[in-house]
Amino acid sequence: MNKLRKKQLCKVLDNIDVALSLLRDVLANEEEYKGNVPENLQGSEKYEISETACDYMQEAFDSLESAIGSIEEIVES
Repeated sequence: MNKLRKKQLCKVLDNIDVALSLLRDVLANEEEYKGNVPENLQGSEKYEISETACDYMQEAFDSLESAIGSIEEIVES
């Protein structure tokens, strides 16, 4: 891989890192909201939506971390 494409991949890494940071913040806020729901409302539709959103955001977070690792492997080779 030439230097130009490696440089482009470094920019991709920077953008993914920004997205990861933003996602981390949103996920933390949603988990905090979910954690503060009273016990008697934990079966409510809003709670279920929040729980599903947290699950999907965690999956996205994990996928972005995996993408970072894969791209770093390419850049370092």
